[in-house]
Amino acid sequence: MSSTDPASDQTAAQRHTALDAVHRALGATMTDFAGWDMPLRYGSERDEHHAVRTRAGLFDLSHMGEITVTGPQAAALLDFALVGNIGAVKNGRARYTMICRTDGGILDDLIVYRLADTEFMVVANASNAQVVLDALAERAAGFDAEVRDDRDAYALIAVQGPESPGILAAVTDADLDGLKYYAGLPGTVAGVPALIARTGYTGEDGFELFVRPEHAVELWQALTKAGEGVGLVPCGLSCRDTLRLEAGMPLYGHELSTSLTPFDAGLGRVVKFDKDGDFVGRTALEAAAERAASQPPRVLVGLVAEGRRVPRAGFAVVAGGEVIGEVTSGAPSPTLGKPIAMAYVDAAHAAPGTAGVGVDIRGSHEPYEVVALPFYKRRK
Repeated sequence: MSSTDPASDQTAAQRHTALDAVHRALGATMTDFAGWDMPLRYGSERDEHHAVRTRAGLFDLSHMGEITVTGPQAAALLDFALVGNIGAVKNGRARYTMICRTDGGILDDLIVYRLADTEFMVVANASNAQVVLDALAERAAGFDAEVRDDRDAYALIAVQGPESPGILAAVTDADLDGLKYYAGLPGTVAGVPALIARTGYTGEDGFELFVRPEHAVELWQALTKAGEGVGLVPCGLSCRDTLRLEAGMPLYGHELSTSLTPFDAGLGRVVKFDKDGDFVGRTALEAAAERAASQPPRVLVGLVAEGRRVPRAGFAVVAGGEVIGEVTSGAPSPTLGKPIAMAYVDAAHAAPGTAGVGVDIRGSHEPYEVVALPFYKRRK
């Protein structure tokens, strides 16, 4: 087992993706995100949001952390290191899963792609990529498997929205019709080799394209041209956040953290106790599953404002003058036309339609409706 880490000495300096010059030429407002200089928006984040919901948007996601795990015992290592049953994933498919500490706390949520019998790609959040890499390297002791830092080997471009299949079909002969959700296949896109994955973080149909960094500009330009006639626009991190919030998708550092187990986050389904062998955090997660079944702690719910004031992460959720929870993410919803939030609230106030719930916004208790997640679901 070995691990390389070309990014370890770059923590002090801000990193730039291969598309940095493209973003600046497009007039993007840039922002620091997990040490990367990333586009926040190109114009109106509301317009970018609506474009993804109704047409298509183009995203640079090259800040995400790719880690390759290979070797005869690669599957066994990932089954031990992660909470999911990775060994059961078929070649060409992907799995949403998590990596937890021994106490059950969530280190990160991940997507794992099985590229071949003995080859996997683990995609971590940018802010946690080093933590995940270090944990996998440590947990690989005793396994005939290699953990490799491939963050510098990939650029990641996503095209998301109802027009995305047609846009991508214009620049590839890959079988997109046969590509299922949470699956990936190697192919050629706009003349460059790519891993084409039908995944995303927007609540819409779409694709994520993993390519070598030197091919990123060429691919971006080809997709931009292919989408000209159907309203494709470049999109930044700001609308990505409102899109994922409407779709009820968790964000690490907000809905997920080391102080929460997957069961606390309402995502206990990703923990597979029936897989062979032990895995890191099993004992603590079994206890967390029992607690969640008998006396659930706070429950993650949706909140929709009755007024216009926007809740933010950390704001208290109240009922009857008492604090009953905390907002984890909040923003104006371009699709609903109202402020929305996700929040952890006491189980007694978690049922959709529960009366008397509000959010403390700078001393004023603003009324909110408790709703089931997600706020938005695309039509199939």
